[in-house]
Amino acid sequence: MTAVVLFGATGFLGRQVKDRLAADSRVTQMLCPGRARLDLLAASVADVADLLAAVRPSVVLNCVGRLSGGYDELVRGNAGVTAILIEAMAQVTPKARFVRLGSAAEYGPARPDHSLREQDAVCPVSAYGVSHLAGTLLVEQAAAEGRLDGASLRIFNPIGPGISGESVLGRARALLDRAVTDGLDRIDMGPLGAYRDFVDVRDVAEAVVSAGFAAELTERVFNVGSGVAVAVRDVVGLLAEESGFAGEVRESALGSARSPAVDWSRADIDRARQVLGWQPRFQLGDSVKAMV
Repeated sequence: MTAVVLFGATGFLGRQVKDRLAADSRVTQMLCPGRARLDLLAASVADVADLLAAVRPSVVLNCVGRLSGGYDELVRGNAGVTAILIEAMAQVTPKARFVRLGSAAEYGPARPDHSLREQDAVCPVSAYGVSHLAGTLLVEQAAAEGRLDGASLRIFNPIGPGISGESVLGRARALLDRAVTDGLDRIDMGPLGAYRDFVDVRDVAEAVVSAGFAAELTERVFNVGSGVAVAVRDVVGLLAEESGFAGEVRESALGSARSPAVDWSRADIDRARQVLGWQPRFQLGDSVKAMV
């Protein structure tokens, strides 16, 4: 029977993790501190240690992170909060399980048709990817030193209900909704020729819980994806069809700064299957329908 602390429970990923935990009979207590109680982006180690001491959780899950911003904001949001949680847990709950959400952007460019494995070389090409890689390395280092029992999940491209407007498909959905409402015959997006591995946010939540409750972590980094690469253009087309938009999707705007040099991304998810007993359940079409 387990007490769980979940940070970031109101975000796109965190909401689904919270729902999954709420239905789990192993969870006897769940604390989801909001910013009013503890803002991880501004908290000190002592602040976090005080909160953990009051709960003494067996599992700590971090879904807090930054998708955009300056170097300082990205490092603070993706690596800094990880460092603070590690220090606080090492002081108060060193035997608790810690799971953080990383990103496929940690890998950087991959050759076409290659499925990225956790043991592949990492070479991020954006500050976003660098900041997440720093968080992953901190977890690996802390685990190697015996300071905590933790894992970092490299999330590929999450989609599904409640998707953030900061993602390419979130932006597409918002533009398509506006176009249908206003009777527009075109929308303008950035380049859509890249191939991405889209994974349903509900599958991501299942992976987070699986890592949190795994009997033993024999690895510290896990890919969370679908194992399939799809052209972003094709997924936007599915989204347009599901939204009832029959106009033109133009690729004339600026693209994302998070992965400008990455044309191909596909996860090898064998490690998550073998160690966590996890695999994705939702098909791409189901995820697109859930977005709409």
